[in-house]
Amino acid sequence: MVEPEGVHNLLTIAHKRIRVQGFAATDFYHKYSEFLDFVLPCIREGKITYVEDIVQGLENGPSVLIGLFHGNNVGKQLIAVARE
Repeated sequence: MVEPEGVHNLLTIAHKRIRVQGFAATDFYHKYSEFLDFVLPCIREGKITYVEDIVQGLENGPSVLIGLFHGNNVGKQLIAVARE
């Protein structure tokens, strides 16, 4: 049997006076230009990097998507359909 989903340890949250608050990225849209002013120089200087997980061939698409949903990829998952 599958365990029911939901929040666990609510009493611990109350006891430790932890604040739980949701947010959406759009709540901070007014700060987007400030974010770009900060993060773009960091990317240019190499302080922030990213990883691409590139798999060759559309025929590998189904297995790549399954792996994506299971968390098998590292970084941005890409499928290279053809070389430029």
